[in-house]
Amino acid sequence: MTDTEPATTAGAASGAAPALAGVKVLDIATLFAGPLAATLLGDYGADVVKIEHPKGDPVRSHGASKDGVGLWWKMLARNKKAITLYLGSPEGQETFRRMVADADVVIENFRPGTLERWGLGYDVLSEINPRLVLARVTGFGQFGPYAKRPGFGTLAEAMSGFAAITGQPDGPPTLPPFGLADGVSALTAAFGIMTALHARERTGRGQVLDLAIIEPMVTLLGPQAITYDQLGELQPRTGNRSANNAPRNTYRTKDGSWVAVSTSAQSVAERVMRLVGRPEFVDEPWFASGAERAEHAEELDEAVGSWIARHTRSEVTDAFEEAQAAVAPIYDMSDIFTDPQYQALETITTVDDEELGQLRFQNVPFRLSETPGEVRWPGPRKGRDNAEVLGAYGIGAAELADLAERGVV
Repeated sequence: MTDTEPATTAGAASGAAPALAGVKVLDIATLFAGPLAATLLGDYGADVVKIEHPKGDPVRSHGASKDGVGLWWKMLARNKKAITLYLGSPEGQETFRRMVADADVVIENFRPGTLERWGLGYDVLSEINPRLVLARVTGFGQFGPYAKRPGFGTLAEAMSGFAAITGQPDGPPTLPPFGLADGVSALTAAFGIMTALHARERTGRGQVLDLAIIEPMVTLLGPQAITYDQLGELQPRTGNRSANNAPRNTYRTKDGSWVAVSTSAQSVAERVMRLVGRPEFVDEPWFASGAERAEHAEELDEAVGSWIARHTRSEVTDAFEEAQAAVAPIYDMSDIFTDPQYQALETITTVDDEELGQLRFQNVPFRLSETPGEVRWPGPRKGRDNAEVLGAYGIGAAELADLAERGVV
């Protein structure tokens, strides 16, 4: 298999054209939220061209590497053609305007005003291509007092209310150890782009998608806003416990593993307590309400935790499954690679890479029965597709060499 041949994906044998075949995306965003939105579109067949600075996209050197090749890039830039183009130069701007003429989507995450300073604002781009959708993914959005501040996912996790409720009750606010806000924003941006493309079918015109990374995280907090509005209550940090039900926690098994238990449903809570040999709790008046059970979390945790501590992880999961109670082992990535459910779903896919050989990483995030997505190739070498992509816009080998000499590509 070469790096341009499709990897095996469940359902890919249907023969149908990819869901987003014919949608052309120009990805000029950096780091995570914007580029991941483009990745998701590429997973389902969009023609994505990654345009990076001639010095290379920062993700190429972000995180772990092997033989000098960035591993994050391989996952994040999958299914994208890679070209180099300096948009800060007049030649780069003129080339980009040519590319916009037949594009459907541009994804960018520069500070507000940057594209306008380069003569690439939506007023200019939509004049060239009225059907263009411009997705602008920034920390704080395109307007407001914080709009021009540097914005990263960590700041969104802090400002959204997420960190304030995460962590132990007597500990500090806790940030996630990965790009949670960026990932949530990428999923939201991909949805927003598809919404705009659908609207275009009716109106014939594109539009601007303004996504502030701080906002999708607030959406995830569920009823916290309306609870504060109506009751003036703020959700406290509760560690792994929930204010809405109990028992709900992580528990250590006899063989040193960890499992998570959830009892969001009343029937499941009752099964758990009978399973661990404490059926008397079920008859308590307070046990009939999740919120009241949460007020007795200490004693419920002791009952569940002490039973789990006397059994191995496999014994615990087998017993819970037989009792139709909800439990899951706490996995690290090595467990995900070997778990039979993940293997059945093909959650981890295998693809060949021209630089590193065979790679395994996350597959497409959902399955469509008729037009499934697939990982066709991992992140390419820098500028690999310059000649093919730019050649389609009339830039021949001699001009390409001249532009490279002047640092434009």
